[in-house]
Amino acid sequence: MIPTTDPIENVAPARRFPLVNVLLIVANLLVFVCYELPHMDAAILHASFYPATLTGWRGPEPWEVSWVTAMFLHAGWSHLLGNMLFLFVFGNDVERVFGRLRYLVFYFAGGFAAMLMQAGMILLFSTAAAARVPCLGASGAIAAVLGAYFVLYPRSHIVLFPIPIVLPAWLFLGFWFLYQFVMAISGLLAPANNGVAFFAHVGGFVFGLVVTKILLGSGHFTRKERHGRWAEA
Repeated sequence: MIPTTDPIENVAPARRFPLVNVLLIVANLLVFVCYELPHMDAAILHASFYPATLTGWRGPEPWEVSWVTAMFLHAGWSHLLGNMLFLFVFGNDVERVFGRLRYLVFYFAGGFAAMLMQAGMILLFSTAAAARVPCLGASGAIAAVLGAYFVLYPRSHIVLFPIPIVLPAWLFLGFWFLYQFVMAISGLLAPANNGVAFFAHVGGFVFGLVVTKILLGSGHFTRKERHGRWAEA
């Protein structure tokens, strides 16, 4: 996920240091610098997730392992930095609402749901060769974070650069999701023109939105309406 205009800041209130989100960013950076850069192609081929492994095809690693390792791999600096930018901008405030442990579980569950969505669409509608193409990146889990932010902070504002534009979060994230969905569908119609796991973005976002609404409806979070602040119940 590489945004064309970078969301640099939001105005959702801070409450406590987002330790888990920061550690996730650091982990992604360390994996890229220490593991991928020395042998990029070999690292990607070995530790990525392959949808075909869900059907019994034997990949470099079992799917039970590779879906986790793939979440910390990136195809290049732009892929990595774009993902980390989105995680930093939106993940900090989501962690403050969820709490550290719940946010960590949510992040990995979102990544798993996103990977299943992408793999399922490939296995159902694409070719056997496509099912053996490596899938990698943190964007599925980050999409789940965006879905949670959409529910929790719809009225916060996102400042876009390089031309300063202020947009409400619901509009920015709604347009982002619509773009992912359209590109995912177009990828089914013309797979040769689509090298991005857009269905992982769609699946992750929907997972984050639904899970957050369930938690909100069950009383796990309570909103202090003034200034849109949140507190754990």
